[in-house]
Amino acid sequence: MNRLINTLKQYYPQPLEWFSHRDSSLFCELIIRWPSLQQLKRARSDTVRHFLNVKGGTAVAHTEQRLTSIADAIPLTTDKSVIEANALMATALAMQIKVVGEIIHTYNERIETLFDTLPDADLFKSLPSMRPCIGPRMLAALGDNRNRFNSAEEIQNYAGIAPVTERSGQKSWIHWRWQCAKLVRQTFVEWTAKTVNSSYWAKLYYQGQREKGKSHQSAIRALAFKWIRIIYCCWKARTRYDEAKYLLALKERNSPLLKP
Repeated sequence: MNRLINTLKQYYPQPLEWFSHRDSSLFCELIIRWPSLQQLKRARSDTVRHFLNVKGGTAVAHTEQRLTSIADAIPLTTDKSVIEANALMATALAMQIKVVGEIIHTYNERIETLFDTLPDADLFKSLPSMRPCIGPRMLAALGDNRNRFNSAEEIQNYAGIAPVTERSGQKSWIHWRWQCAKLVRQTFVEWTAKTVNSSYWAKLYYQGQREKGKSHQSAIRALAFKWIRIIYCCWKARTRYDEAKYLLALKERNSPLLKP
């Protein structure tokens, strides 16, 4: 994708302004069908309009704006040798991205179908902001063998969320864990960031960390550390997460998190 973006910048940068998702099939098909601005401008507006609208979705809302931009667009270069060479490269790269995108889509469909058949799927779906791509990743990270992890700390270490304290003589310092399952860490961090807007207590905890001077990433990792404890308890007991139940438990413990 970076190679395609770089190629387009050499002779045909306008599509990069019209599309924010450069791996979408619509973007790739536009480059394949009209690999230069000159070819696109020669096409009838109704043809381009139909092309932009045929897939439907949210992209339709931008069609008229894109048509206006196409009409007003000025070529970056008119050098035929530059256009032809780069157009050929852009077409080749767009075709590769389109094929890979279709394969990824097929994988996602198969994973989603398989995920729904697994006993623990409902457990992970009960977590706030659990999207189709994150749920299967988290389920695969923990597995279904309840003897694999004997404590939340083991998962925190495995995922690289738990910090590491090093000591040498009179000195000690803390850093994040280098040796860990990095995709698992990415999964917990990505998901945790979403829960700030969908979980009441998670938002309060995140805001508290930020008020203490923590950076966004540091606050998210600290929140992920707490989430893993909750997920471990649910996973071990094969119980769905219940936000109301957890808030009640915090209230009964007089948690400072809920104090004004």
